[in-house]
This record gives sequence, C-alpha cells and structure tokens, in this order.
Amino acid sequence: MSTALAALSALCFGAALISGRIGLRELDARAGAAISIPAATLLFVASAPLALDLRGLDARAVTWFAAVGVFFPALVTLLTFRANELLGPTVTSALSGTAPLFALLAAAALLGERVPAGATLSALGVAVGVALLSWRRGAAPTGATRAALLWPLAGAALRGLAQVAAKAGLAIWASPFAAALIGYLVSSAAVIGADCLRPAPRQRSTRAGVAWFACTGVLNGCAVLLMYAALSMAPVWQVAPVVAGYPLVTAVLGAAVLREERLSWPLVVGVGLTVAAIVVLVATPGGR
Repeated sequence: MSTALAALSALCFGAALISGRIGLRELDARAGAAISIPAATLLFVASAPLALDLRGLDARAVTWFAAVGVFFPALVTLLTFRANELLGPTVTSALSGTAPLFALLAAAALLGERVPAGATLSALGVAVGVALLSWRRGAAPTGATRAALLWPLAGAALRGLAQVAAKAGLAIWASPFAAALIGYLVSSAAVIGADCLRPAPRQRSTRAGVAWFACTGVLNGCAVLLMYAALSMAPVWQVAPVVAGYPLVTAVLGAAVLREERLSWPLVVGVGLTVAAIVVLVATPGGR
C-alpha cells in the first residue's frame, strides 16, 4: 500500500512539472511559487473541517511539521529557482535526482533505520536513471563552478531531509493531513514573503499563469499528502526512491502532451533503469 501511495505521489509530482512548465510561459518561477503553494494551502484549509482529526495531537509533532514547512516546499522551490538561473533546468533536474540518497543517509543516521542493500541499490539506480532522463547533448553549462552546483545539491539534500523530518513527526502524530496542512501554512508565508521582498518589479499576473500555477499547486499538494501518507505507513527507505522517480512521469507526459521530448537512447535507458530500480525496491524484503 505504501508503495502504491508513493507511486501516486510521484505521478502527481511529475504532472505538476508539466503544468508548471506551461505556467512559466506566463510568469517566472518565484512568482509562480507565490501562487502555487498558497493555492494548495487554501485547499488544505478548506478541507480541514472534514479531513483533520485532532485525536493524537501532540505539540512535538506540530513543531516537526512546521520545521519541515520552513524548507519544504518553500526553500527547496527557491533553491531550484536559483539553480535554474545558474545551471539551467537539465543539470538542475539531474542533480535533484540524488534526493533519495540523502533521504536514506538521514534516515539511517537520525531515525536509526536499517536500510537494506536492495534499497540502497534502488536509490542509486533512481539517481542515475533520473540523470539520464534529464540529459541533453550539449546541455552542460560551460564554466560551471562547484559553488553553482551546490544550489541543486542543497535542494536535493533538503528534499531528502524533509522526508526524514516528516517521518519523525508522523511517528508522534500519525496524521498525514496535519503534516501537509501545517507545513504548507509555513511554506506559504515563506514564499509570499520572498516574492514581496524581491528587488526587481514583480511581473503582472495573467489569468492563464495564475490558473496553471494554481493547478501546479494542487498537484504538488496532493503529491506531498500522498508522500506523507506513505511515510506514515512505511520507513523512509521504502518511500524515498519511489517518489524520486517522478522525472520518469515528467518525461513520458512531456513527450505526450508538450511534444518537446525526442526519443533518444539516454531517455530510453533512463526510463528502463528507473523502472528497474523501483522493481528492485519492491522486491526487497519488506518493500511491499
């Protein structure tokens, strides 16, 4: 069940990248984040009377969920924006695929999880597969410095750490909805504040841009809720590699919807390797 929820989370994350890509034709990434994250937050707030169960409420768990909200999705979104400015989306996406490696390391160090060898192999396979999915001939930036590469790597590390921190909170209060609601409330304040503090004049919003980024926010919100639901049922090592396979969904949907992807050997091998890595994870004892 946890694997199915993680796969649905990856599906939503992957679809959100497509809708976000269309939205970027109208607005820049920072303005888009200031629309998408609050849109998901409004949906969570509206659903709270029906979905939020306060039984088991614990202040320690609330603290964990709020701490996650400071850097996920808010800070991760801003780091990705900066990485795209310096390195472009291809290199950024490839390095973001290392998130499950950070998640497994943090889970072992902070939560004491015993990570099976199959799960480690799966995480490595997903990371390499995502890099191949994101590879384009001649896309590597010339003169890229090590300092610039730290931006997407920092985003990947925080994305992996967010899963571990959320898992710690869910171990105290097993409420995925509360984790998503509290985290998104904090993240909304962060991205709106960042957008208001930008030195350059803000872009004028368009109806199309607002609509696409609102759709992106809903998809990402559903993805986070599904991911937290999976984490409430299973250890991080079972969930992180599956969720990290979302670029596979993006590649397939991009080719079908946007017609921007051309079939290439790196793309084919990347898809195959990512799928094989997730199959290895599912076949790992305890991975179902």
